[in-house]
Amino acid sequence: MLSLFSGCGGMDLGIEGDFFVYERAINLSTNPEFSHLQKNKNWIKLPKTDFEIIFANDILKEAKNTYIPFFEKRNSKHIFHSESIVDLVKKAKAGTFSFPKADVVVGGFPCQDFSIAGKRLGLNSHKSHNGKMEIDIPSNENRGHLYMWMKYVVDIVEPKVFVAENVKGLISLGDVKQIIENDFRNISNGYVVLDAKILHSGNFGVPQSRERVIFMGFNKKYLKKETVKKLENGEIDPYPVKTHYLPNDAFPDKILAKYVSLAEIFSDLQEPSKSTDLSQQAYSKAKFYGNHAQGNYEVNLNCLSPTIRAEHHGNIEFRRLGKKNGGKNFEELKEGKKERRLTVRECARIQTFPDDFEFVRPSKKSEYPLSMGGGYRVIGNAVPPLLGFHIAWNLQNKWSEIFGE
Repeated sequence: MLSLFSGCGGMDLGIEGDFFVYERAINLSTNPEFSHLQKNKNWIKLPKTDFEIIFANDILKEAKNTYIPFFEKRNSKHIFHSESIVDLVKKAKAGTFSFPKADVVVGGFPCQDFSIAGKRLGLNSHKSHNGKMEIDIPSNENRGHLYMWMKYVVDIVEPKVFVAENVKGLISLGDVKQIIENDFRNISNGYVVLDAKILHSGNFGVPQSRERVIFMGFNKKYLKKETVKKLENGEIDPYPVKTHYLPNDAFPDKILAKYVSLAEIFSDLQEPSKSTDLSQQAYSKAKFYGNHAQGNYEVNLNCLSPTIRAEHHGNIEFRRLGKKNGGKNFEELKEGKKERRLTVRECARIQTFPDDFEFVRPSKKSEYPLSMGGGYRVIGNAVPPLLGFHIAWNLQNKWSEIFGE
């Protein structure tokens, strides 16, 4: 599998599986095949999937410094490429670089230009593909058009499947969704590109209110005519099935488990002053700026977390606040626990990264240093690994039905 715009590897980890998640994030009613998985207290180890990442790419230094130490620890292979996908595609077309062949290409093309939290310039972004330069006239090399360069990779590699991910805000930005779907349909021999779906992470055991648009396409070269029809009319649905209901669901399906709360996933974490984990020791010291400022409120421990953001400028949400600032977690304050913002590790757990995924490393002691701000950033940019796992697991289960293998 080829991974583009990989970030720190949230989607990649999910696609490969074989990592620990909070036990109640798995619903044995919807996934009884997981009943015999390895457990460690309140944590359960997901099975390894049939997929393996053989190529990863991202231009962010923080992404590289997070990705390489973790994934080389898992498979000892150096698969990370730091060049812009635009430059790699140009080299491939010039014959000076080759993308490895793969059955699947996956990528979360940059979302800043589609996010409701940004300027929403979309396809007209003035950011270049390398994330550094401002450009006067939008072109097919700007950040908003990078999905096209993922399309070029798909055209070169001709995988059986591609999976693309972006923010929910893309759906409401004019006809961008339809443009992207149509562009992907016109690759080489043609792809069956399904109507993109919005997946809410909380519906898959992630303790966070985070919605993402998922595009899927299937290479007609490998499909029977009847399979094409079944994919197009919904008889075969490769998207994952919900496992958990959300806090505001009035009449949830009885087979679904209750959403996973923050109180559950934080229950065994020590306070920063007592922890030996650098990612748990690190948290933003930005002061409280008032209830109307971004991130200046206390998370509800009995509910889902708000979306963990990459660009929060230090204003990551508070783990706990004093009563005068609107805090409600009085018992912990009575215990002497201090008013503070979420730690890097708490944000990582909200995103379902396992605790052996390091997000803070001192610059003097590591080949791949990572600051607190860098850790927050790559976590906020990531696809929750558990959501990625469900996407991969359902695709794996439908593989023989789709391709007859």
